[in-house]
Amino acid sequence: MSKRKYFDTSKSVRLSTYRDQHFKGSQNEQEKRLLSSSTLYVGNLAFYTREEQIHELFSRAGDVKRIVMGLDKIKRTPCGFCFVEFYTRSDAENAMRYVNGTRLDDRVIRTDWDVGFQEGRQYGRGKSGGQVRDEYRVDYDPGRGGYGKIIMQKMGQDDRMFTDPSVPVAPAATAASTAAAPSAAAPAAATTAAP
Repeated sequence: MSKRKYFDTSKSVRLSTYRDQHFKGSQNEQEKRLLSSSTLYVGNLAFYTREEQIHELFSRAGDVKRIVMGLDKIKRTPCGFCFVEFYTRSDAENAMRYVNGTRLDDRVIRTDWDVGFQEGRQYGRGKSGGQVRDEYRVDYDPGRGGYGKIIMQKMGQDDRMFTDPSVPVAPAATAASTAAAPSAAAPAAATTAAP
């Protein structure tokens, strides 16, 4: 195979600039593996997206060998990414061309080449167990657990408020705010607790 042909891939299946910093090997070795891989990293999934949905979507591009769901390393719950392994490189290329950028559970999903799944990579690398990108998110994203973990900690809230209906949604009241407006705190809690 000529060097030109080796790197001459169509725009939609070209390698991104992202490189896994945890890869054991040189950058050249990583690029070589990426160029022959039949495994895709899939990101921006909703936390509630199921493996069956992913299989249904990606099997339109070719024969899926396996799907490995990304998990929060502490809670062992889905955290918004997965690996999709195809039997052939050409099927993976079809997925890069036709599935990347489509909507699944009302989210635009992203696909990227991966060197191949290895045990342990299914766990989020963030300090709180999920993905690093979800730790710093400042906008509210109901499909990915609400606000970012760091923002929720600053607000004095935890992620149970988005999954457990018994946890109030209103920010934790301070002694000063309760004394200043005692009647305003009660109606807000009652309104947010209603179904």
